Amino acid sequence: MAKAGEAMRLAFAGTPEFARVALARLHAAGLDIALVLSQPDRPAGRGMKVAPSPVKAFALEHGIAVAQPRGLRLDGKFSEDAAAANDALAAAAPDVIVVAAYGLILPPWLLALPRHGCLNIHASLLPRWRGAAPIQRAIEAGDDVTGVTIMQMDAGLDTGAMLVAEPLEIGADESAGALQARLATLGGELIVQALGALAKAKLVGRAQPEAGVSYAAKITKAEATIDWRAPAAEIERRLRAFDPAPGARSVLAGETITCWRGVVRPGGGQPGEVVGIDGGALTVACGQGRLALTELQRAGGRRMAAEALLRGWTPALGAVFDPAADPRRDPEGRLNFAAPSPSSLVTPSPRRT
Repeated sequence: MAKAGEAMRLAFAGTPEFARVALARLHAAGLDIALVLSQPDRPAGRGMKVAPSPVKAFALEHGIAVAQPRGLRLDGKFSEDAAAANDALAAAAPDVIVVAAYGLILPPWLLALPRHGCLNIHASLLPRWRGAAPIQRAIEAGDDVTGVTIMQMDAGLDTGAMLVAEPLEIGADESAGALQARLATLGGELIVQALGALAKAKLVGRAQPEAGVSYAAKITKAEATIDWRAPAAEIERRLRAFDPAPGARSVLAGETITCWRGVVRPGGGQPGEVVGIDGGALTVACGQGRLALTELQRAGGRRMAAEALLRGWTPALGAVFDPAADPRRDPEGRLNFAAPSPSSLVTPSPRRT
């Protein structure tokens, strides 16, 4: 019996680990992957040595041709790269292109190139969390459930028809890194399922509903600074949402401290004030409640349990983390959701509080 999708020829566009998992699953399923597109090699790690993306590394290891255009617009800054990618794709002649966290906008010429178009593996249940950072924003907003949607790509921002979708519960203490790993596995399974249905002409799309649209704006460096005027529950979610990157940071006595984990506690105090150093935690007052920080990282050090860190480092009770203003907040510290847009803010969750 032939494998589902065996006669279908693919190209794949993706860059980070999330995409590598999907590529590996497609390869394991025996699908014909003619070409891989990935972002150019960039500095990575502590030594900042130039390294290939996880997707490129996998492709090279398995003998799959790779193209790394800096841009895809034929009339853009990197038009030569785009023309070379066009030639490579034309030679590969894919029936469909699978896209997962590629990092470049696909122009109309590329969307129209394969006869079955481009299928995107998106890490949310559309139309919630369209955009660049759906995993982080779902955790930050307190969602109980997220998932993966396989979408037929169009010219809009994650607006295409939904082909396959499956929900996934978010753990109460789950970090973005841990959730991403589970979503990546789910995405790999769903794209194989979708391609099998496509090969049998049984893949049917449905339009995204107009209600429930929200946008997962790209994480900015400014957001990594903790605004202690926020409720403790909100800060705790942000710590998990920004783990492993970019991390949530604050300055205490002139030193930048990265806060990785915390537990919400009752109590008050001046926002940012150190109100407790006991029970294996550094407890800080927030706009509402307190946050007992249980995993921390000092500047130049490694992340570690607060209990171990506090054996050799004891901040003064009453010391206050430097104030920081989240640009999305009003003077009382409340998030402003008056004008939702793809580039500015997080939509509040109707679920977990």
